[in-house]
Amino acid sequence: MLESLLQLGNADSLDNVQAIVCRLVAPLGYDRVLFFATTAQSDPIVDRIYWAEGDWFGDGSSVDAETYQRRCPIAQHILTARGPFFWIKTADHGYRVVPKPTGSGIKGFQVPVYGPIGLEGAASFGGTRIDSAARTQLLLELVAAVAFRRCRHLLDGDAQALPRTLSVREREVLGWVAAGRKHAEIAQTLGISERTVENHLRNVRHRIGVKTTSQAVQAAIRLGELILPQED
Repeated sequence: MLESLLQLGNADSLDNVQAIVCRLVAPLGYDRVLFFATTAQSDPIVDRIYWAEGDWFGDGSSVDAETYQRRCPIAQHILTARGPFFWIKTADHGYRVVPKPTGSGIKGFQVPVYGPIGLEGAASFGGTRIDSAARTQLLLELVAAVAFRRCRHLLDGDAQALPRTLSVREREVLGWVAAGRKHAEIAQTLGISERTVENHLRNVRHRIGVKTTSQAVQAAIRLGELILPQED
């Protein structure tokens, strides 16, 4: 297993990542595997599919980000999940999160993947006769984390591993936002215009790769890029 994970972490193509992952999980009953990256917003949650294996929809159709989000809405659950979760496809073609997968039909295990800025993507493993033992869950979590990182590296390169460091002024402005100050108050405190405050916040969102200032605050805290200002 360790050797396979090392091979996975050094795979030189998405095809090799896919081959190694499928080889690892197929004996456990998972013949459907999908990795996707998330957006910085909740709708749509799926930004792009890295790769997909198996007949996810039961009709042989291909899987793209829009189709997967529409036909497998269980992916939305990763926004509120505290960790990996099992899911089942119900008789009415809907999906439901469950403590343990039982019964016939398609069921699976989805693993959120987190990075410096929070949720970055997920891996979903599915099948009709899957192993749901605790050690299998741990294996799938390890495989998901290693494979996702390798996919991201192969597609985006090292430049996407971490956002660029914020400037002193950007950290300062974001710190005041985190402290609950309005733009006008920040501008007055720092002796700059409100438009300049807005420009700094826009640059922060762009550097970190998020859509909202609230997300930027959360990400900056995780990255150690935020220092709350001292009140006078």
